[in-house]
Amino acid sequence: MIKAFLLILEPVKVWDEVARSRRSTGAMFLTFLLPMIIITGVVEGYGLVKWGKTQVNGEFLSERKFPRAEAVVYEVAQGLLYAGAVLAAAMTLKALGETFHGRHTYRQSFATTVYGLSPLFLFRLGDAFHGVSPWATWTIGVMFSMVVLYHGLPRVMMPDPPHAFGLYLMNSLLIILITGLVRFVTYGYLSGRFEPVERVISAIAAWLPF
Repeated sequence: MIKAFLLILEPVKVWDEVARSRRSTGAMFLTFLLPMIIITGVVEGYGLVKWGKTQVNGEFLSERKFPRAEAVVYEVAQGLLYAGAVLAAAMTLKALGETFHGRHTYRQSFATTVYGLSPLFLFRLGDAFHGVSPWATWTIGVMFSMVVLYHGLPRVMMPDPPHAFGLYLMNSLLIILITGLVRFVTYGYLSGRFEPVERVISAIAAWLPF
């Protein structure tokens, strides 16, 4: 999470370090993406148990504190969604680069995506608090991610200069779409609008020993 702060404050310096790094995709997943998913999941899960969320109950709104087991199941499921979103976004970036006549490795695409989206995970920490809108944290996180990616994509992907902005723009739109879809699903559950998902999570949580 510290690097997410640094990418916002000193993007050029950090991106130059990322571009020079020879870390593999697996190493970046295990030492950067996975810890971010775990930290944000633990913090938000604590908030769900401690303070809860406002849910739609028919025509009325009600406050609900989530049982610990349900919070754990939800956070694991959400973590898998975000991991899948990052992997998919990286694959999409690689494919987009090829349409702009570039030859990029998946490692380059993954590094650009995982570090570029770190502000999104950073601001997800705000989801722990009851009065904070999930859409607000997503919007702010995506905005900062777009700024960070603007500095990082040309340094890591190294596209041809005439194609750099077009690649950045298309990648930004697809990232907004992919992460927005994840936010739509998670918000629907937290707000009580996806009853079938609630039943599945409750059923799985019933098997947990806490």
